[in-house]
Amino acid sequence: MNENNHNWCIEEQRLKETIEEARAQLDDALKANEKNREMIQAAKKEIRENTSHGIGNLYGSDGFEALVELSQAMAPVTERTALYEFTEAKITKLRGILDTPYFARIDFCFRDGEQTEPIYIGHHSLKKENAYKMLIHDWRSPVASVFYRFAPGDAWYDAPVGRIEGKLLLKRQFEIKDGHLDFFFDADLQVFDEFLKKLLSSNTSPKMKTIVESIQRDQDLVIRDMENDVLIVQGVAGSGKTSIALHRAAYLMYQGLSDRLQGREIIIVSPHKLFEQYIANVIPELGEENVRTLVFDEIIKDLIDKKFETKNVFLERVLSNGPQSQLKSDSMAFKASADFIKILDRFIDDIPQHLMNIRDIRYKGETIFTRAEIISRLQTNPDTPLKTKLGYLEEAINETVYGKWRRPLKSSVRNEMMRFAEIDALNLYTQLFENDGYFFKIAAGIALPEGIRKMLAVTKRNLIHHHLNYDDAVALAYLSLRLFGAKEYATIKQVIIDESQDYYPLHYEIMNRLFLKSKLTILGDINQTLQKNEDLSFYEAIAKRLNRKKSALVTMNKSYRCTSEILRFSKKFIDDAIPVESFNRSGEEPVLLGAADTESLVEKLCDTINQCQTAGYQSIGLIVKNQKNTMVLFEALQQKMSVNLIRHNTVVEIEGVSIMPLYLSKGLEFDAVLICDVSAENYHSEADKRLLYIGCTRALHRLYLLWEGQPSPLLTD
Repeated sequence: MNENNHNWCIEEQRLKETIEEARAQLDDALKANEKNREMIQAAKKEIRENTSHGIGNLYGSDGFEALVELSQAMAPVTERTALYEFTEAKITKLRGILDTPYFARIDFCFRDGEQTEPIYIGHHSLKKENAYKMLIHDWRSPVASVFYRFAPGDAWYDAPVGRIEGKLLLKRQFEIKDGHLDFFFDADLQVFDEFLKKLLSSNTSPKMKTIVESIQRDQDLVIRDMENDVLIVQGVAGSGKTSIALHRAAYLMYQGLSDRLQGREIIIVSPHKLFEQYIANVIPELGEENVRTLVFDEIIKDLIDKKFETKNVFLERVLSNGPQSQLKSDSMAFKASADFIKILDRFIDDIPQHLMNIRDIRYKGETIFTRAEIISRLQTNPDTPLKTKLGYLEEAINETVYGKWRRPLKSSVRNEMMRFAEIDALNLYTQLFENDGYFFKIAAGIALPEGIRKMLAVTKRNLIHHHLNYDDAVALAYLSLRLFGAKEYATIKQVIIDESQDYYPLHYEIMNRLFLKSKLTILGDINQTLQKNEDLSFYEAIAKRLNRKKSALVTMNKSYRCTSEILRFSKKFIDDAIPVESFNRSGEEPVLLGAADTESLVEKLCDTINQCQTAGYQSIGLIVKNQKNTMVLFEALQQKMSVNLIRHNTVVEIEGVSIMPLYLSKGLEFDAVLICDVSAENYHSEADKRLLYIGCTRALHRLYLLWEGQPSPLLTD
């Protein structure tokens, strides 16, 4: 028997033993949960039949005793239910192990000359029942980092007891499906690259998948980073930064006993709801409870509870090239800037002095607090919400009255004294813009944009008509946070912010104040910024504003998504300040197609879509600059084929043929991409270059750019 056959027999035998153990544990878990289910049902029946109270008795004279009895009766049910849920999670993991027990093996020698025990690495760990032996090590375990970071030779990993050094003797990768070994190979860098190319050459899926089998060294360093309070990742399109962040969340939920995070303690801030749907399966597939994902609009809604223009509607209006597009863009840039934060802070400090009807507080003919004393109290400790300081003032009034007259203050009298404490954030924000002279007084010494008077006039008109544009909604959210505080996010310990380059200083100031006790993982790509210009100093400004003890910037310049030809074409739309490297997967050159009119354009779109479907591509993205253009093409195409319409409020799985505005394609990927409206009318500015880069880099295998009339000059620049 040659060595290959010998190794194959060894691996098949090991796989057989592992599956037998997993199947035995699964059978035991299923029997245990059947027993748990029966016991829960029996206990509930006993409670109904034997407890002496009825619901009505809970509110009678014997209510307390009845509640105690009910609580005691429910305790075993609660405990057994928790055990049932724990066992159900174990059953899910064991079923996954039966399908694909592991994907890698390393032989790590801790000391020279020692016999080495093979270490198998999978999605989940498996320990032999009633024995210490680990059959499978979780991919997040310390020793598993050796597989991701080292080629055979000297290696190490960081364990709770310190750094463990040794030698990596073997690095083997498996393809196992439905419990059967299809193939394996001993991986050096060149062989692993070929394996990764094979993975990347397959079709995409409706939802983002886990990538534990193909995590690269630089990605693993990001996933396992435990030192930094703020970890910023500048990752080019297709570098895997979002997937890495989700795997990082799963790692943090696995790591340590005292530091281990629960899903409820992590928040992912995503760019839009469609993207939330796209990433929804990753963390559950990694064996952890799902974490909360939200878009920044939901944070705004939590803080102001008013109807406002959403971010997607704002982007739609900015990208429509209408007469007000530039003004909206400029207004957003100003009202979410560091300078406007200063204006708002000054305004907040001025509220007690000029916008609250504060008078001396008197009781029984005596002055308890003068107006000046009250204002002084409300202007100290600027990080404390104004409403909280008003509460402290109310307590001080009560204590003073009781200390002097030995009697509590009647609530009606106290309310009369504190009438000025009734504050309304929207009313106050409106007053900032009611008078230009007052605004300029508050903004004295701060550089204001050229069109400031027009911005003020538009803002005043909108607020009078109770219309909150997106820029005003963000500013009002900050004002409300400073006035009233927010406790909803106090328990969050880790925040992941995706598409970070599209947020402004005011967004980060809000998140800094909301997530005071949190560590943050921030993912972005300067080249994919929408409607503003940024460079790498943007990340430095973020770290400074978040003001944590330790921060780091990691750059990921290699793109794994696009073929080399698509990436080379896409790079023409960006400068080379941030290098973009290709993984060097070959494919076909992008195709440029012009059409004389809409009818001809639709015909070419249909032909191209049919070609892609014939080639076996399962997800085809039709990307259009804005929703207005999207609707025009959708109405023409739906008469000829089945097309999914993606609008700013759509939440669906991305499969088949989908048409959408470009800003909703961020973070997504498709087997084939057709950018449908690359005309001179739609794409001509520097900002449009970044839009084309975003659109082009959504494609895994094929890219087409089509237009009606004259092509965009950006295609030939």
